[in-house]
Amino acid sequence: MHSIDKGSQIAKDGFNNEDDIIKKFNNWKVDIEAQKWLQIMEYQLDDIELVQAFKVSGFKTDVQVQVSIKLKSIIEVQNLQLKLVKNKKGFNQIDKRWIDKYVEMWSIPPEVTEILKHYSGELKPYIAKPKDSRRMFANEFSEHQQNLVLNWLENNRTLIVNDILKGRGKHSAEWILVTLTVKKDAEWTLKPINIAINHFSQGNVFITKRGNFTIGRITMQRKGGDGGRVTANMLQFKINPAELFEL
Repeated sequence: MHSIDKGSQIAKDGFNNEDDIIKKFNNWKVDIEAQKWLQIMEYQLDDIELVQAFKVSGFKTDVQVQVSIKLKSIIEVQNLQLKLVKNKKGFNQIDKRWIDKYVEMWSIPPEVTEILKHYSGELKPYIAKPKDSRRMFANEFSEHQQNLVLNWLENNRTLIVNDILKGRGKHSAEWILVTLTVKKDAEWTLKPINIAINHFSQGNVFITKRGNFTIGRITMQRKGGDGGRVTANMLQFKINPAELFEL
């Protein structure tokens, strides 16, 4: 990797949204941050003829950057996932779906599926005096049931982490750009998505004291919120993207 990749960088004026980052890429000839990002992607600035960035919706990629190289007839494509955070200790949702969608993606066995639906609240608690009348926490299931889920998560760790962080197909993410905006300035770091996958997948699969399932540095929990709407019963995965600043 280019030496500029070491550590994080400071950008004046910060980033409010994806449009700010797209604008910077499209103004790469005069934009210092965009030039640094392209160098991290191992481009020589003198070799670039044109850079065009676009917003992508519905995939792990948030911004697609197309780079035309001088004297070449091909356009190289770089897919970026963006994480804009306000502090280094906050958590960020990286995936949310109905459990049946995860069943379709990962072939979750029926017994594990039923446990997860009680966990998310799609199915109501069946025990006496649950902590929450809407759902069950991981540590409210029997030891056998807990182990069923933990073993399934461990055995499918690679598949799960790749899908929720990188995605599949032509719009799978290749890079993750994390920006931490404080007041007017932003600290940023750009990493290959495989570094993020390796980092967040490290660690044990276990149940937290609060009764959530954890895969390495990734928390799997009931979505909640949504003003009590049914979508609160979806399953979500969360990470702290700011951890990438330390790599």
